[in-house]
Amino acid sequence: MRHGAKINHLGRKTPHRKALLRNLACQLIQHKRIVTTLAKAKALRIFVEPLLTKSKEDTTHQRRVLFSYLQDKEAIKELYATVSTKIADRPGGYCRIIKLDRRIGDAADMAMIELVDFNEIYNVKTVVGEEKKKTRRGRAKKVADTVAPVAEVAPEAPATEASEETPSAE
Repeated sequence: MRHGAKINHLGRKTPHRKALLRNLACQLIQHKRIVTTLAKAKALRIFVEPLLTKSKEDTTHQRRVLFSYLQDKEAIKELYATVSTKIADRPGGYCRIIKLDRRIGDAADMAMIELVDFNEIYNVKTVVGEEKKKTRRGRAKKVADTVAPVAEVAPEAPATEASEETPSAE
């Protein structure tokens, strides 16, 4: 029985689990997106999000603290060079877990864990001055309004066709 167990031990002893999470965290930082099992992805999110919060402060002490967790100089460099600058204004929730199909070999639940700020598909920034999309409620009224004026505009149709022909003749 679980009875308040806070972490998923992933069927491993403590040093093996720490090494696994350390390696997964380094790969996530370097590649920004990895595919693993759902249980490992959930455990990794709990492990890596406090580290990403610590990376917002670029001091020697914080670098040493992060190195004690990750044990990888290249991951620390990547973390401070690119990741911490992108997540600087985010208050939390740096990782996203997306469930995938089951693995063919053993039918394990698979998931993709990614850093939220590095996904360009979901993070499309709106351009200043660009109009927002209208809701469906507004479109339903427009459809009803356009049906009535079409009958009134029908006699003017030949005049517009003549005006369209003159530019093509030039």
